[in-house]
Amino acid sequence: MDTAIKNNEQSSPTKELMPINGVDYIEIFTSNAKQSAYFLKSAMGFQSYAYSGLETGKKDYESFVVAQGKIRIILSSPLRSDTEMGKHIDRHGDGVKVMAMWVDDATLAFNEAVKRGAQPFMEPTTETDKHGQVIRSGIHTYGEAVHVFVERKAYNGLFLPGFKAWKTEYNPPNMGLKYIDHMVGNVELGQMNEWVKFYEEVMGFQQILSFDDKDISTEYTALMSKVMSNGNGRIKFPINEPAAGLKKSQVEEYLDFYEGAGVQHVAVATDDIIETVSQMRARGIEFLDVPDTYYDELLDRVGNIDEDVARLRDLNILVDRDEEGYLLQIFTKTINPRPTMFFEIIQRKGATSFGKGNFKALFEAIEREQELRGTL
Repeated sequence: MDTAIKNNEQSSPTKELMPINGVDYIEIFTSNAKQSAYFLKSAMGFQSYAYSGLETGKKDYESFVVAQGKIRIILSSPLRSDTEMGKHIDRHGDGVKVMAMWVDDATLAFNEAVKRGAQPFMEPTTETDKHGQVIRSGIHTYGEAVHVFVERKAYNGLFLPGFKAWKTEYNPPNMGLKYIDHMVGNVELGQMNEWVKFYEEVMGFQQILSFDDKDISTEYTALMSKVMSNGNGRIKFPINEPAAGLKKSQVEEYLDFYEGAGVQHVAVATDDIIETVSQMRARGIEFLDVPDTYYDELLDRVGNIDEDVARLRDLNILVDRDEEGYLLQIFTKTINPRPTMFFEIIQRKGATSFGKGNFKALFEAIEREQELRGTL
């Protein structure tokens, strides 16, 4: 369990206020949901799953759902001008709006959160169709992102009421993605501890890791981060804020272009990162590059690993070790016109941490991209 991670700043245990079973889905607001779904299918191996829109009686926006392993991603676009969704896209560009969590009791989760200070987003609402009922509720978190609690115990349908199966002839083979490992939020300077307190006091999460600017820094930029986790360790939210540096950090760049706090990246897990990344590269996904010198002393730093270092070097996959084992990870370049959201691909071989030993190489790679964009 992730709470076994040792660090210098772990909070005292907090009683789990709202048992959470795992990530239910994420919803991305995007200017073209159908094309975004095609991208995730073509480049990352997602499959057509569900649809909601004009054909299902929805008049103001449409949603395409893609799936792979336990991952469900809703891609939603407005169908008219002057909508709240359209205003969100106009301000932020494409980005994660909803981080939904599967719970046994969505009403209890909502009431507990609001009682402890959460701002309501969606009162407990029962949605029904011939397959049963789903109860959803929601609260606001950092920026304009929200958490939705999803209760499914009385529902036997494909996804949610109001959605129908989305079947297409084009469904490329999946690429071995299993589940969402964690989601990283970027918040404004001075706000990280406020949101740490929110997750502790409102949602009963624990802080399992803390990194300061000595851990996450290069010659030019730095940031600070704290990782929050629920009781069973299935929900992990690292929260970043900028730290003082000679030049503009990746968090500051994100905040500038997203125009506020939001989800920076979604980490998705695989059991074979070499195969997954090889396929993604062949399908056109671009990843951050790290110098060859990173691999020269890799085994001296992390010890023996099962993988061929030459193959990792070819693919630019990073490796780090903690007390529980090691992990392999790689980061895509930003997937939007704005330099905001990206994906992380991660394979855990016992490790429960987040790649502290890779921070310097990763941040230098991001700085090279920022320099090309003229935003460093």
